[in-house]
Amino acid sequence: MTASPSEPDAARSEHRAREPYDLAVVGAGSAGLAGAVIASELGLTVALLDSSTQSGGQFYRHPAPALGAVRPEALHHDWSAFSDLRRRLGASAVDHLTGHHVWSVVRESDGDDGTWAVHAVTGADGTEERPVRIRARALLLATGAYERQLPFPGWTLPGVVGAGGAQAMLKSGLVLPGRRIVVAGSGPLLLAVASSLAAAGARVPAVVEAAGYLRYARNPRALVTNPAKAAEALVHGAALLRHRVRVLPRSAVTEVHGTDRVEAVTVSRLDGDWTPVPGTGRRIACDALAVGHGLVPQIELATAVGCATRALPDGTLGLVLDDLQETSVAGLWAAGETGGVGGAELARTEGELAGRAIAARLRGRRAEAGAGRAGELRRRRDRMRAFADVMSAAHAPGPGWPAWLEDETDVCRCEEVTAGRVREAVTDLGARDARTVKLLTRAGMGWCQGRMCGTAVSCLAARGGAAEPPAERRPFAVPVPLATLAALDEPSA
Repeated sequence: MTASPSEPDAARSEHRAREPYDLAVVGAGSAGLAGAVIASELGLTVALLDSSTQSGGQFYRHPAPALGAVRPEALHHDWSAFSDLRRRLGASAVDHLTGHHVWSVVRESDGDDGTWAVHAVTGADGTEERPVRIRARALLLATGAYERQLPFPGWTLPGVVGAGGAQAMLKSGLVLPGRRIVVAGSGPLLLAVASSLAAAGARVPAVVEAAGYLRYARNPRALVTNPAKAAEALVHGAALLRHRVRVLPRSAVTEVHGTDRVEAVTVSRLDGDWTPVPGTGRRIACDALAVGHGLVPQIELATAVGCATRALPDGTLGLVLDDLQETSVAGLWAAGETGGVGGAELARTEGELAGRAIAARLRGRRAEAGAGRAGELRRRRDRMRAFADVMSAAHAPGPGWPAWLEDETDVCRCEEVTAGRVREAVTDLGARDARTVKLLTRAGMGWCQGRMCGTAVSCLAARGGAAEPPAERRPFAVPVPLATLAALDEPSA
């Protein structure tokens, strides 16, 4: 059942205002869909909230029906798994609330058994400013991740897009960011992006990978126990060979050239610390650059209520989760990229495991959570999570990457704060952490709230190293109109 904010079911809204759902799920990607569907099939009342108008999240992003795509599955891996979840969602009693931008979750009463309130604003882009409050006995966060960007000279030129952003343009809009596109950064996403861009007709001169793939061989057990991952890599590798795409390991785009748009990039060899090797730069002509250095778990909603975090092998922060996906805050579960980036199959597994655990908890049958199907899911989760940790460590940024930056390079794009200003705050004004740098320079105070510049500012503040910004407890996970805050005491859905 889908509830559109423009066509509210008044009777159901009035009922839900009085009686909470058993479970509210935030995020309709792989993990959220799996958790919502299985919990509903096990008899719980479920609300599934997502900012998008379609289910699938970033991984299964697909064109709107109006575009008339004949075979959207051609741009996806393992589309059948998503199709099955989407079919089960349509057949279930889940209230799928699209266009809901969740900005806060709070426990309405003291104690571990308190009801959760999920606050959101509605609309496809969050501009309708209609406040919504969903109440639930349990909460599952499946909010995914966003791209990590490391700046370099010229990265603000038109034609430079995120690697995931380029893939999103293709999957949802059936458009390319350019005709001759260099794909660069670090992580397995680059191979998938390059192969899909090439299959769609783009010329991809090179995939520029800052890390080395041989690091995977240090953990043969994780490779042997996850043969599907090796098969997936072979599929992408074969596609790149077919389209004559070069893969340049231990290299990085260290400068973008152009006036009004990207015209070329300089690719330099890197040493083991990701410091550019002098004299190795070479120029590659292109009209677009798709770049990204891995993914960062999106955990703002969880940290705002005090959920504990842990450092992941690539330096990012993920949530601390128990064996059944519950966070350190009782009654709040998380699944998918929130605990560490591991791909769609792992996200589905964790989502189903969390859904089963929540159903067992609410029905007072805790023993069911660790038995039968749940036990199988735990073993599969552990196997795939081990591979995810290997992948994370293999592509972790080295401490030498700030050597890419010139003093004139913008680090914070929103506030136009350069690397030179950040360095001045550290060397001359005594800043020793990202928060102090923010106060002295405004870096991280813009619209993205540090998502684009957070890693860079933290690394520069630490004078090298691969530091990530600490988890902050912010009251708002997304921008919220003042009218929404003013209407909080009014009855809402």
